[in-house]
Amino acid sequence: MHLSKREAPIETIRTRAYTIPTDKPEADGTFAWDSTTLVLVEIVAAGKTGIGYTYSDANVAKFIDATLAPTLTGEDAWNIGALWLRMQQRVRNIGRSGFAATAISALDCALWDVKARLLDMPLARLLGMMRTRVPLYGSGGFTTYSDDDMRDQLAHWVHENGCRWVKIKIGSEPSRDPHRVRVARDVIGDAAGLFVDANGALDRKQAIHFAHVFAEQNVMWFEEPVSSDDLAGLASIRNALPICMELAAGEYGYTLDDFRVLLANEAVDVLQADVTRCGGITGFLRVAALCDAFHAPLSAHCAPAMHLHVACAAPRLRHQEWFHDHVRIEQMLFDGAPRAIDGAIAPDLSRPGCGLDFKHADARSHAV
Repeated sequence: MHLSKREAPIETIRTRAYTIPTDKPEADGTFAWDSTTLVLVEIVAAGKTGIGYTYSDANVAKFIDATLAPTLTGEDAWNIGALWLRMQQRVRNIGRSGFAATAISALDCALWDVKARLLDMPLARLLGMMRTRVPLYGSGGFTTYSDDDMRDQLAHWVHENGCRWVKIKIGSEPSRDPHRVRVARDVIGDAAGLFVDANGALDRKQAIHFAHVFAEQNVMWFEEPVSSDDLAGLASIRNALPICMELAAGEYGYTLDDFRVLLANEAVDVLQADVTRCGGITGFLRVAALCDAFHAPLSAHCAPAMHLHVACAAPRLRHQEWFHDHVRIEQMLFDGAPRAIDGAIAPDLSRPGCGLDFKHADARSHAV
């Protein structure tokens, strides 16, 4: 077979943004929102269509169309590593983090999806599966929720989805947080682990104080007590935490160096990474290798449907965040979105690629 017959030139790149209202007002320690925007990318190569997406701003779609799509169109879809590097180089003077990183992440996920579809195999098998099921922790418990709202949500995750851990948001009113933590512990009992996430809302002394208060309710995970930009603060808080409690951060990592400095400065017990922010499947695999080198556990942040296959291949993966907003959106807009069974999700190995097909008709009313 001639080389030209094995190539898969990228024919078309389509982008679209969709904004979906939340089912209730939501907030955490530093931000409040009433909708979530998903930016979808479809890459067509050799007659197959791969999909990727990110949760970001609708303008990411315009950025992809104007800046990144011309960089990829006509190139061979098999050469994902080279295309990933080309995108990184294209945004060098724009800035690789944040906005540009989410755009590259969506495109990279779509490239991996189209590659697996060209091979007619599930992405998890292409990446090299290390597990067939990915454990979940239920995530929500927004600071805007009433006690009853939070009870209903946590009970659903533990008693119906079988989640072994749950996480609630804290930090918007620190004085109320001990009460909210007690409510959460009461509803889940002693069988499930309890996590809290401040989204960087506290200062160092507050964080250490509340960590010891929360330890009375057996809170085992304290996420971003201070900003993840404060490496010294994270490290000092980590050293002051009760022995039973771990510090987690990394969801706002965009480049490999963002994750390297967290590990090198001993600022986290558990590193988080988000495939829709950190450079897609390619970036997530690099973060997973970094965790392996540092002997550190890895947790996948949000977007469970997009993480599922790469999470099956990450060597030190501990669990996947079953984030309320994203679970609802993915089950609304994607055929093949995973369902929680006995506290875990599993890829459907009868479906090629990432196993997802976008419901264009159902999504039309949410298009930006």
